Amino acid sequence: MEKKTWFDALLNWREKHIKEKHFILILSFVIGILTAFASIILKTTIHTIQHLLTERIDAANANWMYLVYPVIGILLSGLFVKYIVKDDIGHGVTKILYAISQRKSRIKPHNTWSSLVASSITIGFGGSVGAEAPIVLTGSAIGSNLGRLFKMEQKTLMLLIGCGAAGAIAGIFKAPIAGLLFTVEVLMLDLTTASVLPLLISSVTAACVSYIYTGSEAMFPFSQKESFIMDRIPYVLFLGVVCGLIALHFTRSTIWIEGVFRKLKTFRKKFLLGASLLSVLIFLLPPLYGEGYNSIESLLGKNYEDLLNGSLFYGLKNNYWGITIFLLMIIFLKVFASSATNGGGGCGGIFAPSLFLGCTVGFAYSYTVNHFSFPLMHTYLPEENFALIGMAGMMAAVMHSPLTAVFLIAELTGGFDLFLPLMIVSISSYFTIMLFEKHSIYSIRLAQKGELLTHDKDKAVLTLLSTQSVIENDFMIVHPEMSLGEMVKAIAQSRRNVFPVTDSQNVLRGVVLLDNIRNIMFRPELYERLSVKKFMVSPPAKINIHLPMSKIMQLFEETNAWNLPVVDDENHYLGFISKSKIFNAYRGILQEHFSEDQ
Repeated sequence: MEKKTWFDALLNWREKHIKEKHFILILSFVIGILTAFASIILKTTIHTIQHLLTERIDAANANWMYLVYPVIGILLSGLFVKYIVKDDIGHGVTKILYAISQRKSRIKPHNTWSSLVASSITIGFGGSVGAEAPIVLTGSAIGSNLGRLFKMEQKTLMLLIGCGAAGAIAGIFKAPIAGLLFTVEVLMLDLTTASVLPLLISSVTAACVSYIYTGSEAMFPFSQKESFIMDRIPYVLFLGVVCGLIALHFTRSTIWIEGVFRKLKTFRKKFLLGASLLSVLIFLLPPLYGEGYNSIESLLGKNYEDLLNGSLFYGLKNNYWGITIFLLMIIFLKVFASSATNGGGGCGGIFAPSLFLGCTVGFAYSYTVNHFSFPLMHTYLPEENFALIGMAGMMAAVMHSPLTAVFLIAELTGGFDLFLPLMIVSISSYFTIMLFEKHSIYSIRLAQKGELLTHDKDKAVLTLLSTQSVIENDFMIVHPEMSLGEMVKAIAQSRRNVFPVTDSQNVLRGVVLLDNIRNIMFRPELYERLSVKKFMVSPPAKINIHLPMSKIMQLFEETNAWNLPVVDDENHYLGFISKSKIFNAYRGILQEHFSEDQ
């Protein structure tokens, strides 16, 4: 007889005395506290390492240590992941989306700490990535594993993953509204009456803990010195278009560079390429060092000359063209620095890079407009305002999350007076990138594999259906050499009106449709004269066993067929899929996972 532990007794007591919905609220509160502490530990570690390494950097000269620090960081992080974690911990938000898409909602226990260690080393030593994706993965892992510890069902695990992500964003940015919206727009969790309260509790709890430990000041304190006037709306709209196009460059380039690193099979090759590229870029453009939050503070404070500190361009501080070229180089090359960091063995996300990039784009845009149009058209764009607005535009486009962008930037900076331009630029940039790329940088990898769960419930349910679960094998198999007489006997033994035709190797050669031979099957004089190969036909389409369900439904729509054969990569016959089988499975999953009362 199995001996019960104290924890089993606790679980039994909980089931008897605490209702499920109340216990979920308790767990969401605990998740909020844990994710806030994880955020504080991560930020403190990163800033401590950066301070120790860069406190003696000479502002007026090029600093050769910029060539060394990133190499050390990527090497240490890569070795930690390769030999200690022994698992891929990159693309944190994509991993969460995959866990949700597969409806398993299971994230490995090591993700509660491994991303914290790897990203602290990577970013502290200069890796040009952000800490937000690692902390979101950490928070979601905390939610998932805490739920599994208390034997929660999968639907609840999915909600707790969302609570962890919301708490992580709220904790690291002190932005509770943005944390809630992040789970809706980026993780694509549907808000229901049962889910909104736990998400709010986790977000508010994490933000409160962060406020207690780090103070009540906004992350990027911003004082609006000049009110927004309506005449600047066209400039804000066009800034959104610019942000959308640069976000497209960032997204497409990231995916392309990832492909380049993927082709390098060994850790050594990836490390050498990533580390050398990153160190050269940071040496030439020091603002690419780390998250870039110091540069954001400089631009929002209109101290843009500080960006040139410690670089070869220090002597061009008062030169318009020198500053402009410097900013354009940062905008174009940031994606290479971020991708090289992750590709070479580092760990980090694109949250901070998108904020840094947006701030730089917004500042460069207004700086250029002011230089050329102010003397002629008396147009002036407050550069610090447009730097802040650009952050919202870039985030909305890169992450496909306009609402999250608006509220996050407002909460990050306290710039609530700029709510209108923040909304305008977010909408403009979002619609611009949607013309070219319908998936965010987080979801595009899963979308390419057909593994993405989206807000569209029809597509979501199809994503949850596996091809194997709807294959039917009760079709009578016939062969090309069989006579019409043998075919008639097969028809008499079958309940189907479609018959797959295979050869001796089980390769599908065609199908026989009962309707096509109905006029000859009652003519005995033809039984020995005709063989199956004379009246078999090609199927309207074949379904490969690896094809995602969305593509399978597309085949049914295009062919107007009711049954289609399934084959493997060598064209071996495996069975049939029918529309009725898919519809039955569809209704089952819809009732199980998307009922309104959950």
